[in-house]
Amino acid sequence: MKYLYDKLKKYSESGYYGFHMPGHKRNPALTGAELPYKIDITEIPGFDDLHHAEGILKEAQERAARLFGAEETHYLVNGSTVGLLSAVLGSTQRGDRILMARNCHKSVYNAVCLNELEPVYIYPARCEDTGMNGPISPEDVAKALGENPDIRAVVITSPTYDGVVSDISCIAETAHERGIPLILDEAHGAHFGFHPYFPLNGNALGADIVIHSLHKTLPSLTQTALLHINGDLADRGRVRRYLHILQSSSPSYVLMASLDECVRTLDGRGPEIFERYVSVLDHTRQALSGMSHLRLLETAMYDRSKILVSCAGLYERDEYEKDRRETKNYTGKQLYQELNEKYLLQMEMASLSYIIAMTSPADTESAMRRLENALFEIDGKLAKNGMNDGENASPNSEKTEGFAGNEMIYTPVEAERLVYRKKQETMCVPLQECGGRIALEYAYVYPPGIPLIVPGERVSEEVTGQIAEYERSGFEIEGTGRKGWIEVQKNG
Repeated sequence: MKYLYDKLKKYSESGYYGFHMPGHKRNPALTGAELPYKIDITEIPGFDDLHHAEGILKEAQERAARLFGAEETHYLVNGSTVGLLSAVLGSTQRGDRILMARNCHKSVYNAVCLNELEPVYIYPARCEDTGMNGPISPEDVAKALGENPDIRAVVITSPTYDGVVSDISCIAETAHERGIPLILDEAHGAHFGFHPYFPLNGNALGADIVIHSLHKTLPSLTQTALLHINGDLADRGRVRRYLHILQSSSPSYVLMASLDECVRTLDGRGPEIFERYVSVLDHTRQALSGMSHLRLLETAMYDRSKILVSCAGLYERDEYEKDRRETKNYTGKQLYQELNEKYLLQMEMASLSYIIAMTSPADTESAMRRLENALFEIDGKLAKNGMNDGENASPNSEKTEGFAGNEMIYTPVEAERLVYRKKQETMCVPLQECGGRIALEYAYVYPPGIPLIVPGERVSEEVTGQIAEYERSGFEIEGTGRKGWIEVQKNG
């Protein structure tokens, strides 16, 4: 069996000299940097071509398909973003309607604009007890498809950035009953299916196109991902065509070798690796469930690789404080910064009232103990804010974060046209004053890059208030052309 890394390594030690790209000529001496110049090549004889794979890259992608239980698998060297763009563009014609979860990644919205699609949004359930957006309901999918028979594809995200998992099997069956494909953004679930501690992956549950970011939760380099295709409903030819259009014509052999080595490792030692990982992870989750004030968040269907720690309703205890009612709430941003600055632990993300620690099979037991010890130390100096007497509780500590109440007036494409063709009918207003207005720009916190506001939506007062709270808590609102402001329809 031939593996790409082995072949690259052997070639780097051969006597071949390259009068071809790349310009570093596999010579690290010029820069002195410890980068993998030696194995960074271009499409030369014997190393195949990703866009017309017939040799070692074809074998590597077929190996990945077998491991992940897919009928057809493609390497992605431009991240899951290019997979989502290709999947949506390849499954729709210009001007089609598409059913998409409102909490999809911004790349799905970009695909909507590129193909001038009309989105029909389906909203995740609200988890009032956790402050997170919940799963997508199969019943809501069925209802939306019944009311919109001209929809051409369904796109949902599961697991979400927060780890919430939807019923993929039921949603796929619902889509298939109407003869349309389910595109599953499972970027954060590449580890699914390797151990019963985690859910099965989308390939096993009936999704037609599944996108996995191997770099997110598996041992592969940043920017590496896979696109899987199953069944007869996905237009494989058009999806492949968009992959050829959108992916670099000079794909990195270093990144492709990383993909192949990840597959090789899991294919050979997957059970052993995941058994150790699950043992360490479950021990950590069990330990953290004993915190007195901080608490673990999860939903009924959940990816337990994500460690979400909530500080909702808490304040930092001060032994000299006379009146605790005058203290400020302890926020997710504060918890994130304290872990980073005092304990040198870099979390994945901070939200208003919780943080996300992402784990993977590469985490060591000592690293997990460091996280436990730090959180217990912080937990010891926190106190409940108004929980004992029912007063002074944070009004937003348990609010679902997202886009509640926004109403789509124009499609994103129509909003874009309004901006470019009717400039006199637009104006900019401060973000905190955009409630009730029709937005013509995106607004989101990154990560995770899920829009709080989509162009064409009339912004709800709830979302406006949430944006204000984000800004007060030190978060950057991105997506707008002018920081702190947003373009809206003048008379909307």
